[in-house]
Amino acid sequence: MARGKVQLRRIENPVHRQVTFCKRRAGLLKKAKELSVLCDAEIGLIIFSTHGKLYELATKGTMQGMIEKYMKSSQEVHAQVEPNPPQETQEEISMLKQEVHLLQKGLR
Repeated sequence: MARGKVQLRRIENPVHRQVTFCKRRAGLLKKAKELSVLCDAEIGLIIFSTHGKLYELATKGTMQGMIEKYMKSSQEVHAQVEPNPPQETQEEISMLKQEVHLLQKGLR
């Protein structure tokens, strides 16, 4: 028996919303792990609940290592596309440092 289509809109009942969040979060984490194993992919997944609780998954290594790898990779891509003038580079560096600081604070 097939399930009916789920209408994508906010669940108004907070109890039902929390139950759905827990089930969907578990399913998402499971699918990410499966994708990692089947395709030998490195996956980093960050989820914040409505209460501000952090859920994360890093399939290879740590989340900090994944973030650093992402930052390094994205900087290489941006450097290849267009070199930034010095002022924009300094602003981007400070913005990225703030973002890393916030992510590290969230991990604690």
